[in-house]
Parts: sequence; C-alpha cells; structure tokens
Amino acid sequence: MQSFEKRYEKVPVSVFSDAEIASELVAKQVASLIREKAAKNEMCVLGFITGATAVGIYEQLTYLHKNEGLSFKNVIAFNIDEYYPLDKTELQSRHKYLHEYLFDETDILPENIYLIPGDLKKSEISNFCRNYEEKIKDVGGIDLQLLGLDSRGQIGANEPGSMFNSQTRLITLDYATRMSAASNFFGEENVPDYCITMGIETIMSAKRIIMMAWGEGKAKIVCKMVEGPVTEMMPASILQKHPNASFIFDSASASELTRMKTPWLTGSVRWSNKLVRKAVFWLCEKLDKPILKLTERDYNDSGLGELIAEIGAANKINIKVFNDLQHTITGWPGGKPNADDTTRPERATPYPKRVVVFSPHPDDDVISMGGTLARLSDHGHEVHVAYQVSGNIAVFDDEVTRFLDFVRDIAPLYQWDEPKAQKAYQDTLEFFHRKRPGQTDLPAITAAKTAIRQGEARSAGRYLGIPEDRIHFLNMPFYETGTIKKKPIGPEDLKIVADLLQKVKPHQIFAAGDLSDPHGTHRVCFMAILEALKQLKNEEWLNDCRLWLYRGAWQEWDIAEVDMAVPLSPEESRIKRMAIFKHQSQKDRPLFPGTDPREFWQRAEERNIATAVRYDKLGMAEYQAIELFVRYHFEKE
Repeated sequence: MQSFEKRYEKVPVSVFSDAEIASELVAKQVASLIREKAAKNEMCVLGFITGATAVGIYEQLTYLHKNEGLSFKNVIAFNIDEYYPLDKTELQSRHKYLHEYLFDETDILPENIYLIPGDLKKSEISNFCRNYEEKIKDVGGIDLQLLGLDSRGQIGANEPGSMFNSQTRLITLDYATRMSAASNFFGEENVPDYCITMGIETIMSAKRIIMMAWGEGKAKIVCKMVEGPVTEMMPASILQKHPNASFIFDSASASELTRMKTPWLTGSVRWSNKLVRKAVFWLCEKLDKPILKLTERDYNDSGLGELIAEIGAANKINIKVFNDLQHTITGWPGGKPNADDTTRPERATPYPKRVVVFSPHPDDDVISMGGTLARLSDHGHEVHVAYQVSGNIAVFDDEVTRFLDFVRDIAPLYQWDEPKAQKAYQDTLEFFHRKRPGQTDLPAITAAKTAIRQGEARSAGRYLGIPEDRIHFLNMPFYETGTIKKKPIGPEDLKIVADLLQKVKPHQIFAAGDLSDPHGTHRVCFMAILEALKQLKNEEWLNDCRLWLYRGAWQEWDIAEVDMAVPLSPEESRIKRMAIFKHQSQKDRPLFPGTDPREFWQRAEERNIATAVRYDKLGMAEYQAIELFVRYHFEKE
C-alpha cells in the first residue's frame, strides 16, 4: 500500500543520497539476478543502456566480477539503441561504450552479445529490426531492462510523440536531441541524423525494468514521469503501466517530487530551520507576497497550518525567516574586519584571509563567482585560484590554427625559428583535415589547447587583480585522456590537491558544489577536494578553515539552502562579465554548450539578476545581482 507521503507518486520510487550508492544497489540487483539464473542453469537476458547514468553500475559489476566471482557466462546482452550512421569503432558508439565499460572487463561470451549496429546499409535496417525483435523472443524475452531518462522523457531513442506500440526501428533525431548529444560529438554538426532504437512496446515487454536518473538536471522530467499523466509526448510515462518497474533516483534528481520539494503537502514533517525557510519562500512565491506580509490565513489556506500550530503566530515565523535571510547577505565574503560578526555568514578574523578558489575548468570561477572573486581580491585577501583540469578538449580546432598562424606571423619579429613555426602550422592543418570527430589530438595540439585555456585564465586573473604566482594549473591526471571519457580519480589526483592546500593553508576554500555538469567533471573535482581534506584532517590550520560551495553554469542553489549571498552592483556585474569574456575560446559558441543555447556569460548574468529579483520579492533590499554560496561542513574526524 502506497504511503501517504508518496500519494502523488504513481510508481514505486526509491531515493538515495547520491548516485554512487544508488548505482551500487542497482548493480547488486543485476548481479543477484545473474546468480539466481545461473543457480537454475538458466540464461539471464539483460537489456543494457549507455551514457553517464550507467557508468557507476558497470564499474560496480566489473568489480563484482573481478573480486567476488560474478560470472557473465550465462548472460545474453541486448542494447537499447545506436546512432546511425556510426561505425562501431567511433568514440560515441554504444558498441564501443559497452565493450570498454563492461564486456571487455568480464567473461561474457561474444556469441551472447547482440548489439544494434550503426554501420548497416540503409536497405538492411528494416530486416535487422525484425530479426532483432525475433531474437529477443527466441531467447525468452528480456529478464531485466535497465533504463536511463533523457531530458524530455525519452526511453531509448524514442522521441516525444512515439507511439506506445512501436517496435525496434530507425528514427530521425529531432533538433533538441541532437543538441543534447552535441557535447559527445564535439559539435552539433557531427551528431548523426538518425538512431536505431528498441521501440516502446519492445521495452515494455521486458519482464522487469529499472529506471534510473541522477542529478538536478533530470529533476523536472522525473517529476513529470512519476507524478504526471501517461502521454505519448513523454514516452517514459508509459512505465507507470508496467507491472514490475522500479524507479531509482538520487536525491538531486528526485528534488522536484512533491514529497521532496513541498513535503508539508504530503503529511507531517519535522520542521528544521531550513525547511521552515523553504516553506515560507514557497508560500511567498505561490501568493506573490513578501515575507513580512504573510498572514495566518495564508499559512492555513495553503496547507501550512501545522507550521503555525508548532511554531506559533505567523508574525513570529515571518520575522524569524526574514532575519535569517537578511543575515545571509554580505558585501564582505571574506569577513568584515573590526566588525561584529555575530550574524554575518563569515567571521571577521583573521584578516586578511588566505583563500583558495577551486575551479574545475579554467572558467568556472569567473562564471560562477566572478563578482565575489573580484570582491575578495579588492578587499586585500590573499586569493589563490586553482584550475583543477586543463579543459583542453573544449577548445575548437580552429582556435589552435588561429594561434599557430599568429606564432608563424610574428616569428620573424622575435627571431624565432621560422621553418619550425611554419611546419607546426602545416602539420596541424593536415591533421585537422583528416581528423574524425572525437579523435584524440596529437600531443602537441593537446598542449596548444591547454596553453590557450591557461592564457585565458591568466588574463582573467590579471583583470581581477590576482597575481600570476597565485594562479595554479593542477592538470589533474584523471582528466588528461584527450577524450570525453576520463580515468577514475586516483592517488596522484588527491596528492596534487592536498599539496596545494598544505602549501597555502587557507582560511577559506571555495569549490564547485554542483552535480549537474554534463560530463561529471565537477562532481569528480569536488570529491577530490573532500578526499584531500580527509587526508589533511590532522593539520592544525584546518580547524580554522571554512568550505564554501558555489554552483556552476548549469544550476543555482535553492535560496532556502543558502548561507551566504553576495550582492553585486551594476559595475561589479560588468567586471564579472568582462572577466568571463577573457575566456575567448569559450565565447560566442562553446564547444560543449549542453541544451541551453545561451552563452555562459548570459546564463551567469541572467541567473544572478533572477536571484536578486527573488530576494527583492521576498522583501529584501533591491540589488542588481546576487551570487549564492552554501557552507559545507566537512568531517575533520
């Protein structure tokens, strides 16, 4: 029987604190089914997916195979879709992905692998699709189909509007899907126009389904799938009708579900300070009223009578929340010297402070907290910026050509070796002419792309008054593969981060705390910082260090969660914009834009303005823009 708190949910949902824990659970369920079938001397037919959602699951399955004896010899594998046309050796091929992440790491028998090919002749596709359907039936049907959720509710490559009775077929990818895939193909123009996909009926014929989603970017579509109506315009909604489907999400992807976003509408809750803030802000937005104008009737009529009964009169709640929110606002992100810091988000002493700002890519710092960075520098703090990865794969090839052309032209002026400059230019042009999308660059080209991004970061730093000797390029090894696929984070990565922290001994650390980066780099970089802090837990300086989290270009903090809000004047907003402009290789058209067509400076500026408008509507002073931070209480034990 469905619990009252889940009364809006039309399917069985399990929510876990993070994707790693959820992935481990799914992997164990898959392993359990494989072993159960093996014990009965039966084959286990599995439907596999690709993409970021599946990485942790396949890593865990590989671990179980290598360390706990999980055998895949009784597994029959099908995959859900494949781009067309696309050779199986290409970086973006589902075939290549599944072999690299799972099949080549286990003992699955090659004759039991049935993958959709992307290199068929067009005249062969219809016949292949019929045979694929028949093969699934011949082996007794799919025992367990894994599913991920795309941004508009696709399952497989079934676009919105796909018929529920569709079977394996060739489909045309629409513009939104191609834009979403552009990052993996190094540009929208390289994304294939078609995809061969299992149909919705094919997917629904699986005996069991596990649907998964991770990250804030999936939150709205998860809510529609779980709580909304069944409609062909949201293909995943049909899973509500499957007799044996389970839905597994991390807390970020589940954040828009009613029981997570507005739990007071689903039953009694335990009122923490931040939950009270969340409820009051929700009520203000719902009624379009500032905090101090909310009445007792407003609370009662909107399902918040329990809050009044537990805490007291509306006026008491309003003043408490108003003051709490007001105390998050500060023009002194490093602390105001010689001032009472009782209600300020940052302590007054020591002053000046040593500050390390970690930036996953070479522009995340200015995009996310450029105004605060300028303020910290202007207030005289010792600011260090640490760029964790090179970001070299996000540089267009023609940027390299442009810079080498410049070097070739100025070589005579500086009495450089002109023939070498000319040869470097010609060799690069020839390589780019034959280069395939996603192909790993030559080492010299990779180094040139790294140098371009480092030069831009230095330029932005100089503009904000940060000396070059306080700009650090960590070039963490996990990232430096030359392709989108990265290595697992290792001891060498942690040592680089820990060494910098030990050298600076900061009083403040700023880091990217968002988990919605399309490639997961922000997540990995943040975990590296936390692991490095664990290694340094016995250092005395850590007792006087605070960790502040900002958000990257993809999401913003919920105001109810915010601990520090730094307002920006029109001039400071302009300074932030100009600092972002220093990253010219990412200007106009970034290589990895995601589904948002706006440039990064536009996303940042519009987000900061929207935050200021929200504060204004809640009853705070009217500012041009605001940057938000959440304090992270890391374990020192």
